[in-house]
Formats: sequence, C-alpha cells, structure tokens
Amino acid sequence: MTFSPRLYAGRFAPSPTGALHFGSLVAAVGSFLEARSHQGRWLLRIEDIDAPRCVPGAAEDILATLERFGFEWDEAPVWQSRRGEAYEAALEQLKARGFAYPCACTRRDLAAAPAARDGSHRYPGTCRDGLPPGRSARAWRVRADGRIHFVDAVQGPQEVDLAADAGDYIVRRADGLFAYQLAVVVDDAAAGITDVVRGADLLDSTARQIHLQRLLGAPRPNYTHLPLATNAAGEKLSKQTLARAIGDRAPAVALVAALRFLGHNPPDTLAHASLTELWHWAQTHWSLSAVPRCRQAVASGFY
Repeated sequence: MTFSPRLYAGRFAPSPTGALHFGSLVAAVGSFLEARSHQGRWLLRIEDIDAPRCVPGAAEDILATLERFGFEWDEAPVWQSRRGEAYEAALEQLKARGFAYPCACTRRDLAAAPAARDGSHRYPGTCRDGLPPGRSARAWRVRADGRIHFVDAVQGPQEVDLAADAGDYIVRRADGLFAYQLAVVVDDAAAGITDVVRGADLLDSTARQIHLQRLLGAPRPNYTHLPLATNAAGEKLSKQTLARAIGDRAPAVALVAALRFLGHNPPDTLAHASLTELWHWAQTHWSLSAVPRCRQAVASGFY
C-alpha cells in the first residue's frame, strides 16, 4: 500500500447504530473546530462495517442532523460498507508478510482469558503457532509484539505493551466481517488523515492502530482524545445507556453545551443566536488547550 502526504485533514466517523447523542456531538464539534483552526479539511466517514449492529435509516438521520447543526464537510462521505476490497488487500498484505495468522478460537474458548487494557479478553496465543489439531480457521489475528509510545494532545504520553495490554488482535472476524481496527487504519491512510480527534473511549484502541500502520507502511496521524461524555453513573452515553438523541434538540443550545463541555465559555446569548453567529464565535475562540485533561466527564442535562 502506498500513501501520499497531505495538508491537515481531520474526520468524524460515526457508526450508524442509532441516532447521534450528546457524546457524538462533542466529538464532532472538537474534530471540526480543530480542523478549521488549522485551515484543514474535515471529512465524514460512516462506519457501517459492522452490519448486524447498524440500524436502518440511522446513517441518513446522522447526516441530516449534522447538516441541521451547521456542520460542513469537504468531500462526499465515505461508507465503510463499500470498501471491502481495500480491507481485503490490506489483510492479504499482512498475511503475505507473516503478520496475520488464522485462529480457531471461539468466545467460549477465551472466557477464562485475563482482561486486556480495553476490557476485552487478552488472547492467550492458542493458535499463534498453528491451528490445534482438528480445528479450522474462524478468524484472522495479527501478532501483537513490542511497545507503542505516542503523545496524545489531551491525554498526554501513552505507553502500551501490545502483548501484555492487548494481545494478538482480530482483523477479520469469524462472521467474515473486517474488524474496526483494520478498517479505520486503511480508511484514515487512504483519505490522508493527518489528525484524529475523537472520544477517549477509543484511546485504548490507538496502540493497535499505530501497530497496524507500521505493518502496512501507513503514516501515523496525530491523536487527540477528547473527554468522554457520561451519564451521572459514569456510563458512556450510548444507545445501550439510553442516551437521548440530539436530533430534536435546538441546535444552538446543544452546540453551546458541547462547547462548554470542551472547556470553552460561549455567552448565554449564543444559545439563541443564529448558527452562523455561533460557529463564527466557536471558530474564533477555539483552543485545544482549553479542553479538560481528563478521560471522562458527566454531560449534565444531555443524557
């Protein structure tokens, strides 16, 4: 795979598993304003690769909500469900160089495995040196070796021992679908993404993505993980935690709340101003240094 460098390019990549909620809005606002503060491009990607979890009509609703809130993206949205050939080519490259291997293990096989850094089960290496007798391949994994170091613009220095903290990770699932880790690396590289600004819930995925970038010869973007918006119980805002959709909210009110969550102090009058005025204020006053240096915070009144 070959990639050409570009000027600043950021992106927002929602999964259409439901309507946009306040946590999604925070990530969209942060990534959009950071791109514009660098006179860069802001791209949109619909991460619909996990088809069983996608809700019919959710992607179209997301696009309509973003438009209604005044977001402007610089190219046509990319749909992961249409990029299978690119993911297949990347997987074949990993196989050819011995970085990926077939795995026969089921979830039941891994139930007793210790927890990885992100809460999943750390793979014990059962199939690393070949499939057990009588077992057939179900998925494909990448050998997780070495330590990954990177500096996150909000969360600070990070160090991950891939084998100890993540273990060999899946790049193609047993159901034949490509894993998020592979798809996001291929897509970011193909789009020339230079800066990834997203929620801190994905911070623990970053080391695996950097590892894949190395293996595929893809450039490493800069990373910024914004505080994760939670409910009062400390749970991530999501469909599972019954987070309220923002589509029926007054855009200016929700955007002001998102800016305040991100450490900025727009005047109360902007909640009743036009979107043009609000975005002008936001782009004029945006500063990444104002964003709280924490992994999560309660989104009062928006869950």
